[in-house]
Amino acid sequence: MGLLTFKGGVHPNDGKSLSKDKAITELMPQGELAYPLSQHIGAPAKPVVAKGDRVLKGQKIAEAGGFVSAPIYSSVSGTVKAIEPRVNPTGGKTNSIIIENDGEYEEVEYPQVKPLEELRKDEILEMIGNAGIVGMGGAGFPTRVKLSPKEPEKIDYVIANCAECEPYITADYRRIMEMPELLIEGMRVVLKLFDNAKGIFGVEDNKPDCIAKLKELTKDEPRMEVKALMTKYPQGAERQLIYATTGRAINSSMLPADAGCVVDNVETLIGIYNAVVKGIPSMERIVTVSGDGVVSPGNYKVLFGTNQKELVEAAGGLKEGCEKVISGGPMMGFAMYTLDTPVTKTSSSILCLTKDEVSANAPTPCINCGRCVEACPSRIIPSRLADLAERHDEAAFVKMNGLECVECGSCSYVCPAKRQLKQAIGSMRKTALANKKKK
Repeated sequence: MGLLTFKGGVHPNDGKSLSKDKAITELMPQGELAYPLSQHIGAPAKPVVAKGDRVLKGQKIAEAGGFVSAPIYSSVSGTVKAIEPRVNPTGGKTNSIIIENDGEYEEVEYPQVKPLEELRKDEILEMIGNAGIVGMGGAGFPTRVKLSPKEPEKIDYVIANCAECEPYITADYRRIMEMPELLIEGMRVVLKLFDNAKGIFGVEDNKPDCIAKLKELTKDEPRMEVKALMTKYPQGAERQLIYATTGRAINSSMLPADAGCVVDNVETLIGIYNAVVKGIPSMERIVTVSGDGVVSPGNYKVLFGTNQKELVEAAGGLKEGCEKVISGGPMMGFAMYTLDTPVTKTSSSILCLTKDEVSANAPTPCINCGRCVEACPSRIIPSRLADLAERHDEAAFVKMNGLECVECGSCSYVCPAKRQLKQAIGSMRKTALANKKKK
């Protein structure tokens, strides 16, 4: 068990013991909630409410701003206080709908849904799109678009990303341990869209209890299979997961569908189940609060829009001397300068650390050791690409396959010179991709 993997990668201390055995706790927000209009890749959502409007839980407050976009729903009942720029978890400012929670949680009456076996494929896709579901593993790509490839008959595998390889995060683990049936039913919905596909649940072998639970639930499901993956970061990255579970490889110019695959995160599949089987839009997710800088690490069911300060307070608050707070995990997350920011569709965790190791270690010159090359899952040369990025040599960067970087941070993690390789490469990669789109 656990032999399925990819070349490269690293083995950081996973820190999951802090929260893995903490059952999911429901958190009800107290004050105002903020709903950024950009919680996904693509065009921002467009408000359909105005200041002073009273809204109910489950009411649409913003519609999709284009084909690659997603609507947003209020997760509480209350009054629209404002539509104004607010800080988002990545540190930028985004136009947001602000709702004053009245504490009543008065809910809309959701439409009656037909049984899954009676639904047509186009009806399922429409329900997923209308529910505002996006990739909740962090990418935020609108799920309806992902599940609408040009040639659906050529999709061979629907892969549930249950790896959760990022250190500290245990939100998906708790979902699987406490609500595995919802994940299975979400997979059943997606398989109805692809007649020739098989469902794969890819789980790292450091979660044997998850593997056993999913295998037991799928033992009589001929179209579903559980695959144990070697515990290694970034096993849950899309390209690496596809290669580990199917042996198929894709590059930056390809989509998973080009290799006959569709990949969805645990939370995304559960959101699909809620939308199609229960008729409920995307309004909540599980978030891990962890690290040695918070009093009581745990996992929380949180409504979108909830202030992250409330979430940290629910975990006992920050310890004295906490130096760094990260939105997401330590490898790919974003350092936060304020907790006054909302939980969004892509908020997986808040990591609180007593020591800011990045700031404590000043970078020194490259010693040409090659460790970054050995660790890189994309099989590129991070040290050289970072040099090109720092010189703003975009043409040479692209020629040396810089666009193949998945920005996992493995190179920065192993670098003995403490160079911020991922940050330099990531910045140039974004610039190169933007210029490529212009052309």
